[in-house]
Amino acid sequence: MNNKLGALALVLGLAAGAVAEEWHGFDPAGFGGLMLKAEALQAMAAEARQHRPPKNGDHYVFAFANLQRDMAFGIKVEEGIKANAASAGLELLVADNRLDGPTALANAESFVRRGVDLVIEFQTDVNFGPTIMQKFTRAGIGVVAIDIPMPGATFFGANNPRSGFMGGSYLAQAALARFGDEQVARGYQVVGELPQSGAIPAMRTEGQVAGFLAMLPDFPAAQLIRIDTKNTLQYSFQQMRNVLSRIPPGAPLMLLAINDQSVTGMLRAVQQAGRQGDLIAVGNGADELETLAKEAPLVASVAYFPERYGNYLIPLGLMSLAGRPLPPAVLVEHLMVTRANVCQYYPDFPCQEQGPGFAYVFPQEAFARHLARLKGKPELAGYQTLIPAR
Repeated sequence: MNNKLGALALVLGLAAGAVAEEWHGFDPAGFGGLMLKAEALQAMAAEARQHRPPKNGDHYVFAFANLQRDMAFGIKVEEGIKANAASAGLELLVADNRLDGPTALANAESFVRRGVDLVIEFQTDVNFGPTIMQKFTRAGIGVVAIDIPMPGATFFGANNPRSGFMGGSYLAQAALARFGDEQVARGYQVVGELPQSGAIPAMRTEGQVAGFLAMLPDFPAAQLIRIDTKNTLQYSFQQMRNVLSRIPPGAPLMLLAINDQSVTGMLRAVQQAGRQGDLIAVGNGADELETLAKEAPLVASVAYFPERYGNYLIPLGLMSLAGRPLPPAVLVEHLMVTRANVCQYYPDFPCQEQGPGFAYVFPQEAFARHLARLKGKPELAGYQTLIPAR
């Protein structure tokens, strides 16, 4: 990946009120995204050992509980963590949470028994977060949580309100450019949600709806359909297939979802029904790049760059062990990736000369109003650090 990506796409933003400092070339607020040299990572580990010696007396043992090891996003996150751990001289234990709360709890108990020094936790069931954190806290194990907040853990992951708003507003503008006002007004927006993960990821899908409505404020509420994706392609496919019978033939189908896997499953259901001519979709994650590059109905995806997560997560873990101050939340900066610009960020995929047919404009004023509404929601009390300032 090129320097443009490092300088722009993966600059991380600290939430309001957070503090940070540069440490061996790593600053959570302004790190460029490129993997640190082995010398810097090993110097971090050496300093951390002076502050908090490894439990086994020799080297640190980190643990990573992956969301699901056979999905593209999880694979990329895991590969980045492994590369950074090896470069830093850390032992790394890896487990698969399999999108399942009880499995995540069992993995946490295993990590405690094995006496790890720090855990990077990526688990989907918000109801299991407090119990898992209690076990780590009692064992004196620090935690960095990816995407789903856990009480007492440093949060690393999506800027959910902004990434959602970007996707929704892009879809609305793309649909207007393709179908026109009258057709869009009789179309259906289908949003693939993830209720099991709680209020924080819900800010992503609610942001998708809000971004769409910012461009189309008169869109009929009866033509917005929400489905539960369970965070998988297969379940999303089934649920989308079920709702297609409720949508009149010929009506535009405008799809959004919690992640690329889910929107791909929804897209496959529409294709199987022979209605791909009515379809337009925007993904979330930009990790299903083959689909984005080759299938016209998927016009864009909001990029997260999961292959770079490890470049932040291992230094954050070492900062914690070294007693350095960490912000409560580190939020990813997002970009829209399309077939016209994908080669700028992923050189293995060629850019197509033909652009999207419109000039995307992010509706900043509408987004500011959306953020103000979020800050007053009771279900988000205690999570204000995960709502961006602007």
